Amino acid sequence: MLKIDSDAVLEAQSSSRATIKRRASSRRDDTVNPQKSQEIQRFPRWARIRTHRAEDPDAAAGVAFSAGASLVLLDGILRSGEEGAEPVFAGTLRQRLALRAAAACAAMARLREDEVALRDSEHLAGFDAAPTPGGRLHCLWRLFAMRQEQIDARLDAAFMRAAADCLELPPHIDCESLAALLQEASTHENPLNAAARVSARALHILDDAPRIDAEIFALWLADLVLAQRLAWAAALPLLATVITHPSVRTASNRRPRSSDPDWCLSVAYAYARAAQEAYALASELSRRSEALLSALPKLRVKKTAPVVDLLLADDCLSAARAAKAAGLSDRASRRLFDRLVALGAVRELTGRANFRLYGL
Repeated sequence: MLKIDSDAVLEAQSSSRATIKRRASSRRDDTVNPQKSQEIQRFPRWARIRTHRAEDPDAAAGVAFSAGASLVLLDGILRSGEEGAEPVFAGTLRQRLALRAAAACAAMARLREDEVALRDSEHLAGFDAAPTPGGRLHCLWRLFAMRQEQIDARLDAAFMRAAADCLELPPHIDCESLAALLQEASTHENPLNAAARVSARALHILDDAPRIDAEIFALWLADLVLAQRLAWAAALPLLATVITHPSVRTASNRRPRSSDPDWCLSVAYAYARAAQEAYALASELSRRSEALLSALPKLRVKKTAPVVDLLLADDCLSAARAAKAAGLSDRASRRLFDRLVALGAVRELTGRANFRLYGL
């Protein structure tokens, strides 16, 4: 093999057609694959919450430690991207947790819509279709995908009104007071205590709203406060995803409510479990996003980047939406997803022959 040191020869070689094609391909890969996901270690056993609340009602100190440790570990994932930014799969993580939260809230409100129905309602319904009651709950939690800069870098009354409209709360609800509650939480108060205090006080402002809607809104506010205190780019749906879990039930064997005198302890139990489950989901999505990004060089379909961006930003994606976003024909979009599924880069989430949805 010849060793070439001449700059002139290098310039001559770099002008070859094959080299230009390779460089163009490399540039395309860089635009589609902006960063690699950092490998996430197994959740440490020492940070896990070990008991159900009913089994050990006096374990407040241990629960607070577990909640704090779990949130610190989850915080590390949310800062594992380039230069401390969120990882590439953060959008999918946030929206998949939003789906869990919506399903749990639908069960609390005694609605019959489960995760499958909520997913179909969000991703397959027409743009002009009126949302179902469960779909409105889903919209509430999907608001967390809006970053701070998209709401003028502050949690103001307009944002509170948008959330209240998702639940169809009365128009006279004092959204200014709700926004003021969030501003009061931006102190040196413990994040868990701040989330519990704000969600409990919000019930007094929401006194004219239906009880279950007020409780759901209080859970939503608690996650906002936590994200604000931890300086996250956007909130994660956490508290509502586990609030009905048997492990956080009170001594009277019912789910905790923000009006309970021991609500602060319930919040610690719930966040300890929710952060652990979110950590596990993030670990799975990290592997799946890595598989998606690794499969891109094997694809021959043009205009792939918008589809990949949507897959990394949302819970799932229909072939029709992907076709519209990427400027593909419906047939080309379906063939792209068939190829991605065959490569193990995405999954088909419905198990149906028609009206399929794809995601990490």
